[in-house]
Amino acid sequence: MNTRTTIIPIASGKGGVGKTFLTANLAIALAEMGHPTVAVDMDLGGSNLNSFLGISNRFPGIGDFLKARSAELEEMLVPTEIPNLKFVAGDGQSPFMANIPYAQKIRLISRIVKLPAEYVLLDLGAGTSFNTLDFFRLSTHGLVITTSEYPAVMSMLAFLKHFLLRVIEGNFTTNYRIREMLRSLYKQPLNGHQAIIRTLRSKIAGIDPEAGETVAAVFHKYRPRVVFNMGGHPDEVKIAEQIDYSLKNILSLEADYFGFIFDDPTIRESIKKRTAFLPNYRESMGAESITRIAERIVKFWDRPVKNSARHVLSHACDTWETKRAKPDHDS
Repeated sequence: MNTRTTIIPIASGKGGVGKTFLTANLAIALAEMGHPTVAVDMDLGGSNLNSFLGISNRFPGIGDFLKARSAELEEMLVPTEIPNLKFVAGDGQSPFMANIPYAQKIRLISRIVKLPAEYVLLDLGAGTSFNTLDFFRLSTHGLVITTSEYPAVMSMLAFLKHFLLRVIEGNFTTNYRIREMLRSLYKQPLNGHQAIIRTLRSKIAGIDPEAGETVAAVFHKYRPRVVFNMGGHPDEVKIAEQIDYSLKNILSLEADYFGFIFDDPTIRESIKKRTAFLPNYRESMGAESITRIAERIVKFWDRPVKNSARHVLSHACDTWETKRAKPDHDS
């Protein structure tokens, strides 16, 4: 396949914020735009991406690939009813795969990057297990989903903190002093004095000046994309200002905002029916929100987006006003 593959790992700091729903419907949206897409269920131990795609849990997947040493991940691709969209199941038929060993993880990563698609979306497990953090590292622009509520936002920031520490630690596997410093930060609360990761460069440089430059390169390399879900009003996007402050002053990171999905009753209806949302509720506020995110991915994924939160707020306001102006039976 000549087209370059874009891998989009999708994570969340906590469960219940709509990560798997977003993965499924973004994959559908990208496929419907004509882009060959693969959705991979990487939530090992809690695989259910199939239900959000309207697919039964009867296909071999990641668990079977890891157990059968001769298998290839590409053999696990399942065609869907959506043109251009294929699916790789998780561990539904091979349970107890949540804590896979290092060698299996490396083998899985080596096959994921070779999947024949333009976009490969990874539905990762919620939280900060090392496996999840390592799969999130497959892109320098991983996507994190949160609601605008304080616990969810803090969980998202904690996820990004643990991710940075994991990446930095991977650069110093033989330096005991640096590894001990990093391990102590894992345990610190995000707003604790010791958790200010932006001070790491100077501290590590005090141990090894060259290592300080390595840390600075990590901060510069990674730029996550943020999506807000279950929004009640466009004004909730304004929390991006507080998030940006925390990212800059605590984590020394910058992020781009890629979307705001309204808390749409049709979403809950599709989940109860176990049907794919986007093809069946195209006129809903949620569908319009997801389509906009897919458009941003195609246009902006590999580059910074200037004033991204302002654009997301503007589009959310447009959707809000348009849908409110229509009769209730159209929403």
